[in-house]
Amino acid sequence: MANGPAGEGVWRSPGGFISLSVKNRVSKAQLFSDPSIKPTTRLWLVRHAEVEAKYQGTFGGRIDMDLSPKGHLQAAALGRYLAGVSFDACYASPMRRVRQTMESMQLAGLPEPVVLEGLREIDFGSWTGLAFHEVQERFGVDASTWLEQIDTGGMAGGESTAVFGARVKPCLDRILTEQPGKNILVPCHGGVIRMLLAITMGLPLPKMSSFQVEYASITQIWWPAAEPELRLVNFTPWRDIGI
Repeated sequence: MANGPAGEGVWRSPGGFISLSVKNRVSKAQLFSDPSIKPTTRLWLVRHAEVEAKYQGTFGGRIDMDLSPKGHLQAAALGRYLAGVSFDACYASPMRRVRQTMESMQLAGLPEPVVLEGLREIDFGSWTGLAFHEVQERFGVDASTWLEQIDTGGMAGGESTAVFGARVKPCLDRILTEQPGKNILVPCHGGVIRMLLAITMGLPLPKMSSFQVEYASITQIWWPAAEPELRLVNFTPWRDIGI
């Protein structure tokens, strides 16, 4: 555990997830049952599970692809981990890989998902369907700088940060307005999660390259008051605790 400001700490697991904690943190049981604790809006941002082999390591974006067999197992592990959480609402991307992730999670009692078009993955334009080395070969661009390319409009025909943010932020605003003090599941995509983090933290999108957002991972943002708290990033139950 590395110490942070005002008693906060950050713990990085060998698998790469980041857990942020604060002094006097209440237990999970307290959090969901103690009426004396002020209601906190909690977003559980879940990236879809691993996709079919031909699209792994590519800029999938707008392509509506299926999960791989491993992806279905990852999603089932997510479902086992989240089985004890009572969700008040679910807002989801309409894309097939997200729908299949939710189906494999098999969460009993999950409210009917509200499908938001704004939660679709970013459109990578001319990079769509290309592997990292193909981007380098065709455009002479280091594909690892993809967030910077989005920010500067460097993907021909793709969404810029301004365009992408303009469709994602209304989704966040709607969720927070409709579900104050609630527990909300948001199954979506790696690009969408990074944009939500950028909006929440008030930082440029390229700064989100510091965060990994892997297949079938959980990222948590809590609103105990006006200011959001980033509580967990890139937690993957299928790997980090092997369930």
